[in-house]
Amino acid sequence: MKVAIASDHGGLTIREELKNLLEELKIEYVDFGCDCNASVDYPDYALPVAEKVASGEFDRGILICGTGIGMSIAANKVKGVRCALVHDVYSARLTREHNDSNVIAMGERVIGPGLAREITKVWLLSEFSGSRHQTRLDKIAQYELETSS
Repeated sequence: MKVAIASDHGGLTIREELKNLLEELKIEYVDFGCDCNASVDYPDYALPVAEKVASGEFDRGILICGTGIGMSIAANKVKGVRCALVHDVYSARLTREHNDSNVIAMGERVIGPGLAREITKVWLLSEFSGSRHQTRLDKIAQYELETSS
């Protein structure tokens, strides 16, 4: 598995913690920034990660900002991305099992580093269950095809 990870200025602490987790799990990753405490624009970090995941260059993406909301909105603009905003372990597991999410977003001002690690670990290690859930994803993919210009 290869993971793209990024944050804006509001997610620096959790991003560093999650990079440690990825190393512990021996999961390859690339850090797409940001590298400063100054205010930056979350789309500048969310969109490149989402594009790398959508293209297949990376299997999964992890995004962190203050609330996770901006990152998830931006990432979900990229065709083929299913970004879930998650702040609990149960939702992290189900977004993989039921929605085959390929990007996750979290908010550093909402959860702490310990919970972010638990969420990320469960999300990374959970598998898509397929069956009736695949039918639903196929409907989303079909809509994306029909509405893309």
